[in-house]
Amino acid sequence: MRGVKMNNNDTRKVVLVGAGLVGMSYAYALVNQGGCDELVLIDLDYNKAEGEAMDLSHGLAYAPKDMKIYAGDYKDCHNAGLVVIAAGANQKDGETRLDLLNKNAKIIKSIVENIMNSGFKGILLMTTNPVDIMTYVAYKYSKLPHRQVFGSGTSLDSARLRYLLSNYLNIDSKNVHAYIVGEHGDSEFPLWSNASIGIKPLLDVINEHNEFNFADLEHIYVDVRDAAYKIIEKKKSTYYGIGMALCHITKAIFNDSNSIIPVSVYVENYYGVDKMYIGMPAIINRQGIREVLKIHMNKVDQDRFKNSGDILKEFINKMDI
Repeated sequence: MRGVKMNNNDTRKVVLVGAGLVGMSYAYALVNQGGCDELVLIDLDYNKAEGEAMDLSHGLAYAPKDMKIYAGDYKDCHNAGLVVIAAGANQKDGETRLDLLNKNAKIIKSIVENIMNSGFKGILLMTTNPVDIMTYVAYKYSKLPHRQVFGSGTSLDSARLRYLLSNYLNIDSKNVHAYIVGEHGDSEFPLWSNASIGIKPLLDVINEHNEFNFADLEHIYVDVRDAAYKIIEKKKSTYYGIGMALCHITKAIFNDSNSIIPVSVYVENYYGVDKMYIGMPAIINRQGIREVLKIHMNKVDQDRFKNSGDILKEFINKMDI
């Protein structure tokens, strides 16, 4: 399972496109965790990007390491190790999902073309929703190898699942190994048969303790799937969790850690899903996606995964790209 070494810039420089709530939550997490050496903020509103850079820089005395933070433009992408895209339009009242998809696809196409015109050869990380489809758009127009283009995918969904399971079982979430796969959206689902608590299968834990039951797992899954809706209902948007997830992915890249993270990755003939991006656990290192894990799925999970892929494929086929 060795990665393929590519001719990539080794700089720990991040360019963030989009200084909105998601982008700046990511930037704040990067500063507090020392996730990079240089951070460039690009936004349509240059003054906002400049103000955000100033605000972050003023707290560096309390950060774990020094960092160069400034507002820039697409020319700054040329020697970046990582470009993160957190820009895009929000859905308006009366606007269909397909309308939003086409609008964001045009935005992402323009952003990616500007990035690539700089001579960028690093890793492209997408977080604009719907992230699986926007990652495909970024891959198509960047013409980078697919191992260098991926999205945040189900990384946050899986973190939510681990958090809720840890509360339910009264176990540290770091010892809960469980993944949400498929579309980052309504058709996502948990791989219960592959989940474990420490080294013990989750289903065995549930079966051996009277205080736990399988019906509760379904409620936990629904809470994970619908978490964003509930948060948006209460505070209009969700951004802290995804910011931390993006920081975790960034550290896996720059630390060359070969971490297993569920992200939106390019798959070929994977349980019937072919030549598209979808959420699956993958090994991430300095070269990007080292490997997409081939996970054993039972027939029910295979059907759910194929359905999730079919939903994504249907929208991609309808888009003007």
